[in-house]
Amino acid sequence: MSIELPALPYALEALEPHISRQTLSVHHGKHHAAYVERARALVQRTEYETATLEEVVRAHADRPGALFNSAAQAWNHAFLWQSMKAGGGGDATGALAKRIEKDFGGHNEFRQQFVKAATEQFGSGWAWLVLDGDNLRIVATSNAGTPLTGSQVPLLTLDVWEHAYYLDYQQRRLDYVTAFLAHLANWDFANANLAKARPGAETQRKRA
Repeated sequence: MSIELPALPYALEALEPHISRQTLSVHHGKHHAAYVERARALVQRTEYETATLEEVVRAHADRPGALFNSAAQAWNHAFLWQSMKAGGGGDATGALAKRIEKDFGGHNEFRQQFVKAATEQFGSGWAWLVLDGDNLRIVATSNAGTPLTGSQVPLLTLDVWEHAYYLDYQQRRLDYVTAFLAHLANWDFANANLAKARPGAETQRKRA
């Protein structure tokens, strides 16, 4: 079976003080692990038993239910861990920095739009930076929703389910989102996703 719980790309205490060891331990070791185990159980003895997590999510995009929810949440969480790093945040770097200037009019406007999407998402969900065609966009998805099921390419995400921040921030989602943008956003990961989405295009743009 190919669906597994990935190890965190950093130590449990690496994101402190912005995300505590306790939050990361519960979030990864309990919530994420439960989604993985549920997805594994649901694909057993089916045609998806050896499929990748991404294949399972895409195959069930138009069939929302227990398998889609578990698989999509497992995929979203694996993407989330890579979207954060110690010493991250601040203005974007690399090719993404120029894209943000072009598509949002600057980093301040980008941050305002991201905060708006993340804080105004009603209930549980996710805020995403995506590549939509040839333009960057910020979108929010509810519950287990993910851009993976459509044509948009996810570049970076933030989990706005309460379990992602409540132990550290209680009801203060805005403070959590602000801390992510200021201290945790992994622009190296986002730039790598942008490069994979448009192979050669960013290189040609740099030469121009």
